[in-house]
Parts: sequence; C-alpha cells; structure tokens
Amino acid sequence: MDPAARVRLGGSDVLVTRLGLGLAPIGGLYAPVGDATARAVLDRAWERGIRLFDTAPLYGHGLSERRTGAALRDRPRNQLVLSTKAGRLVVHGTAERSTLWTELSGDAGIRFDFSAAAIRRSVEESLRRLGMDRIDLLHLHDPDDHYLPALHEALPAMVELRRSGAVGAISIGMNQAPMPAGLIRAMGGPGPDAVLVAGRYTLLDQSALDDLLPLAARRGISVLAAAPYNSGLLADPRPGARFDYAPAARAMLDRALKIKDICRGYGVPLRAAAIQFACGHPAVAAVVCGARSPEEVDDNVDMAALPIPAELWTALKGEGLLPASVPTP
Repeated sequence: MDPAARVRLGGSDVLVTRLGLGLAPIGGLYAPVGDATARAVLDRAWERGIRLFDTAPLYGHGLSERRTGAALRDRPRNQLVLSTKAGRLVVHGTAERSTLWTELSGDAGIRFDFSAAAIRRSVEESLRRLGMDRIDLLHLHDPDDHYLPALHEALPAMVELRRSGAVGAISIGMNQAPMPAGLIRAMGGPGPDAVLVAGRYTLLDQSALDDLLPLAARRGISVLAAAPYNSGLLADPRPGARFDYAPAARAMLDRALKIKDICRGYGVPLRAAAIQFACGHPAVAAVVCGARSPEEVDDNVDMAALPIPAELWTALKGEGLLPASVPTP
C-alpha cells in the first residue's frame, strides 16, 4: 500500500491519500496532548505525505479543529483535503461534556442537532475555528438516534452545500454499518460521495462487509475505513487495551492475540496488518488512523507501506480469524 497515493472520492473532484490522519487524539482524547505536540503531529503527517486530515467539532469540543487549522492554514490549500463533521454543535452552558476529552476549558459542551439550520451553522462555525475558507469533505456525524431528521433535513442541507460549492464532497460517518446503508438507499437523487465507517471493517469486525461495502461498491461511493485499531486493541493487544472506547472483553483480547501470533510468524507487525487489511476491499479508498505523537504518525506510515505476504491473509482465513470470502490486499 502506498500511503501517499491519491484516490478520487466517488464522483467528486476530491482526491484523498490512501492513508488519512484522524484528529480525535489531538483534541485530548483519553489524555492531554498540548498545542505543541498537536502541531508536531500535523507537521510530521505533512512531511510523510499524508494529505487527508479528518477532524470534527466533537473532538475536544472544538479544540481539534482549532489546532488543525493553526497547523494547516498556511499549507498549500489545493494539496490537502480537510474533512470535518456536522450533527453536533459546540454550545456553551448546559450541554453534554464527555469524560473522553481531557483538555476541555470553559463551559463548552456538545449538543446533537440534525436540522438543516444546524448543519449550515455547524459548517460556518467549523470554518471559523479552522480559519479556512472551505471544507473539502463533510461527514454527517453519528445520527444513530436521529434517523428522520438526518434523512429529511441534514442530508438535503449537505447536498445543497455541495451543490453551492461550500463543501467539495459529502459523506455519512458512523460507528455502525446498517444505518449508513439505509440512509444511502433512502436518499434518492445524488447520494453521498463517500461513507466513513469507524471500527466496522477491521481485523476484528467485518460487519460493514454484510451490506454497506457491497452497496457502496455498486453505487460508486468511496469508503473511508476509520479506526483500524478498534480504539487500540489491534495496536497493542494486552489486558486493559480498549476496543470501541472501552476495555476489551477477554474473548476479543484472545482473538487479537491469536491474530498477532500468526502475523509474527510471517514477520509482520499486527499494526501493519490492521492498517492494510481494509484496503483489500475495492470500495475502500482510504484508511483513517489517529495519532497523538509524531512517532505514532511515523509508525502508521511505515506500517501502511510495509510489504505483507499474501500467505498471511491465507493463514488468517485458514484459522477462522477472517471470513474465507473476505477480499484481502
């Protein structure tokens, strides 16, 4: 896999690198990062050829977007793809304040809102925090409990933003696969250019393969496979490692350790197999992987580029650790 190779998103003019940088960690996810380290993460990603940068208002309640803009706004704008999300507004006063974010200041909180007006407001506020004049890729962010407003208000507003040129491409971004597939089918007309699925097409969870990925392939919708480490378990499987933001169950840990053992037998770090697995599916345009230090950026790029023998995938299938029919790189 060439991490810096460019791929077009759906029928849009947006070209993304095969490896993208997820920017939740620089919003202070789980542990503080600080402005200097956040800047160093983004600078290193640029040096290593990454040009897809994925943030959101949720990440640090605006902090990730501010740090992202500070590091990228002086870079050649036509060379980078800036991706953010809508569906959660940063508000002040009484609102949700998640304990996942460790650098929150003031009374900023998050409120779900999938109305058309809130989508437009979210884009305007993101542009101010980023200090940018446009967003290249806009995801509808986690409308799990808001299907009807997502379908009838948020997505039509995003289609209009794309038509007007305010955003380059639109997407649905979720931690599940069935609902994005349902929204794509229900939209009608010009659908999304992409779909971002986090943690649902990995070495441990291929649930996006049941419906979403085949649907995307048929419709010409590009898939961004995010969270290839499933919150950390596939980076370093050990007791206490996280799977989907919580400590992994023993059965899941044991499965990750079995995969790691087979990878070791072929001289391949588990991290390399985790990043590269998703790119075996023809619908997947890019893998989006987070980092909280320049060293983690280097590791992600090195793991994405590491040659992996085809025999490794065959061995994982033979042990029942991957479905026999799953496409592999």
